Amino acid sequence: MEPAPRTQPASDQPPSTAAGDDAARPASDDATHPVGGDDGARPVGGDDAARPVAGDDAAVSEGNPRLGRGGERSPRDMVMSLAVLLVPIALLLIFYRVVLSGDAPITVDPAPTIQEAQHAAAFTVVVPQGLGDDWHTSSATFKRQSDGATLRLGYVDPDKDPVQLVESSVPTATLLPGELGENAKALGNFRSPAGVWRVYDGRPGEKALVLADQSRTIVVVGKTDMKNLETLATSLR
Repeated sequence: MEPAPRTQPASDQPPSTAAGDDAARPASDDATHPVGGDDGARPVGGDDAARPVAGDDAAVSEGNPRLGRGGERSPRDMVMSLAVLLVPIALLLIFYRVVLSGDAPITVDPAPTIQEAQHAAAFTVVVPQGLGDDWHTSSATFKRQSDGATLRLGYVDPDKDPVQLVESSVPTATLLPGELGENAKALGNFRSPAGVWRVYDGRPGEKALVLADQSRTIVVVGKTDMKNLETLATSLR
């Protein structure tokens, strides 16, 4: 009987290298191995797979969809929005004008200033008497100067125009250029109970009445109709 062949121990057999080193790598390593250099360091099948193909603009559009034609506001909606704002404003204006008399001129009390001028006794003071309620006193000042004293009373006439009454002991030759302008021209006369007034064409748009004597000069001047100047001049007492 022939003896059985000897079997070599498994530890003595060299490892098989038929498939090479690449075959020994796990398949999972290939799936996650970086593709290319540094620029391709992202894993295949990771973030790149979820990135929108259309670029950043497409991503913005998807996150913030624009309104289509059906989502625009109609002209009727815009009118209603404006009405909500304008109606309260209109109501406030009506309340201001009707209830609070917001359009009425500001009125001051000239009595203290007139009394100051009378006590100074620099000249004889005259004041309007009997003017209607449509005349409003808007200002009143009295000033002493080296060459005299001057009382000024401002009015708003029935036509809503400003008119000024000036009474002064300053010499007429000095006073008139300052009140009427250097180019003022005499046009004629106007007679009232107080005397004969000279009519002047003053600064552009202004007319004036001037009554002068040795101790006092009175000027009524304004950008208004001549009849309003005559009414104020006639009312002086």
